[in-house]
Amino acid sequence: MKKKVLVVDDSLYMRTLIKDALSEAGFEIVGMAATGEAAIDMAIELQPDIVTLDNILPDMLGIDILKVFKEEEMQSKVVMISAVGQQSVVAEGLSLGASDYIVKPFTAEQLVEAIRKIA
Repeated sequence: MKKKVLVVDDSLYMRTLIKDALSEAGFEIVGMAATGEAAIDMAIELQPDIVTLDNILPDMLGIDILKVFKEEEMQSKVVMISAVGQQSVVAEGLSLGASDYIVKPFTAEQLVEAIRKIA
């Protein structure tokens, strides 16, 4: 069965890049969100297996979304994707339940490999 993925990024370009790479790799993209609020609503409604989560969104940080997922006891695995690669931010994301942390820029291969690892 195909793993279901929710793609969260404020950049349409980045959402499309992630969607295309993961679709080609055999994942099912069940939703795409550009804001934290939309991401939380969609994640709760769609219950994806995996969420790719940008850390800097217009309305909130990915770290804050992870806190909500924890409160909601979401079973989705989360891969943080961000241009912010400083160790403290990465560590906080991982401590809040992210399974992996990818720093932009990245290749489609790096993305697919990281997602396959946690799927």
